[in-house]
This record gives sequence, C-alpha cells and structure tokens, in this order.
Amino acid sequence: MGLLDGKVVLITGGARGQGRAHAVVSAREGADIAIIDIEKQVDSVSYPTARKEDLAETARQVEAHGRRALSISADVRSQTQLDDAVARTINEFGKIDVLIANAGIWTVGDFWSLSEDTWDDMIDINLTGVWKSAKAVAPHMIERQTGSIVITSSVNGLEPARNFAHYVAAKTGVVGLMQSIALELAPHGIRCNAVNPGVIKTPMTNQTNGWNMFAGHDHGTEEDLMAGGYHFNALKGTSFLPPEVIANTALYLNSDLAAAVTGVTIPVDAGHMILPGFNHDPVK
Repeated sequence: MGLLDGKVVLITGGARGQGRAHAVVSAREGADIAIIDIEKQVDSVSYPTARKEDLAETARQVEAHGRRALSISADVRSQTQLDDAVARTINEFGKIDVLIANAGIWTVGDFWSLSEDTWDDMIDINLTGVWKSAKAVAPHMIERQTGSIVITSSVNGLEPARNFAHYVAAKTGVVGLMQSIALELAPHGIRCNAVNPGVIKTPMTNQTNGWNMFAGHDHGTEEDLMAGGYHFNALKGTSFLPPEVIANTALYLNSDLAAAVTGVTIPVDAGHMILPGFNHDPVK
C-alpha cells in the first residue's frame, strides 16, 4: 500500500531536478502522474532549461514503478496552456487529486543591474506561474470538494539573500499566496501548503552561477559548491541535498498523514534557518 494509491498528481516543472523527484516519489507511492514542463530555453536563464528528452526520461521513470505518465509541453506563464494541460489530465486520468506547483528558475545579479526581462521572467514563472497553476486546478478540486496543493517556495521565501532580490521577492510572494489559497479553499476541503528547500543539488543550482556563488569568486567548481554547502547547513554531514528530500516532504503533505495540515511552510534545509548566519565550523 502506497501513501498515494489511486491518486493523480499534476506536477509543473516536472521534467528534471526537483520536479522529477516529485514524479518518481509520487509514482512509487501509487499515483499516476501528469508532468508539465516548457521544453524550450528561457532567454534570461544562463543554464539549460528543460528539453523534450527530459520529460520523456521522467515519464520512463514513472512507468518503471508501474504507474501511468502523461507528458505535457506547457509554459506556466500561459493560463491557456495550463488550462489545456488540466483538461488533458482530467480527460486521461479522470481527475486531479494533487497539484505540485514546482516550476521555477534561478538567476543572479545585483537588484540595480537586473534587466526588466530578467525580473519579469522570474516573477512570471516563480510567482505568477504558481497562481496560474493553482487557478487552473481550483475549479476541478472545488467541484470534487477535495484536493491538495503543494507549492515550492525556498528558504529565500523566509530570509533575504544577496544578488537575487528578484528570486527572494518571488519566493516570499509564494508564501503569502499559499496562505491565501489555503484560506480560500479550506471551506471546500482542499489543502494548500509550501515546502521551502534549502540548498538542493539540481541542474538549477549545479551550474556556473551556483559554483561561483559558493566559491566566492569566478571560475568556481562543483567541488566549491559542495564545500560551501556544508557551511550553509547545520546538520552534521550535510551539504547540497538530493531533491528526494523535498519530494518526501511533499509526499507527506499530499498524503492522509497531513489531512489536518494546511496553510503551513515546511523548511527542508538541514537546519539552515536555525543558524546565526553560516555554519563556520561544520562537522563533515
């Protein structure tokens, strides 16, 4: 018996990284999965964004658990594309029990030097895209008087950071949006919560900008990234965490174990938020 037996889970940004982990963990626990991702490059993002083959690989891993997978190319900036994706999922699987609003990007720069396109892409994908995703599934969940929504925020939805004010603004906004969604949908038996990841090793972070940030200089390496992660976390032996730790927390929130939990944020950060700054004496 799985924690999500008989459920249908719709995941935005599901082609790789945290999204793939959500898909595979949910499938392992008995859910059929609809995966949404963009399949093209976001112009303001320096690292490669999802591709068609990434969606196909996530679907393959879902099906390896004996569950059905539906892959949908859609941009969370488009309400029409999201509405169509929801309709396709309901047509294929008959219902949607869970939305994991996970699609997101990460870029860096001083707030005064960010271009308007960089700011707009960040807010449009990481904040407005969450609203549009929830908006797309809400009528169906209200009609059924049941459902669970989990939104990916960040520890940067709870604290500031240098060089990505636009990311902090989006992820802070997501927390407030989540609380409002939870309040409005509670009378319909629908729950909404947020997971706030710390440092997670995915294609979004394991790239040049992440390497340089944790190295403290240009020409950083993956080794610099991992070394810096120990200083970010409080728990012994933890650096950048695998995306499955986020998927496992979302699994809890989407399961009956959390039937009375709504409107909360759960940091999954190896104790980062309890540190008075960075961990200057990590135990490795």
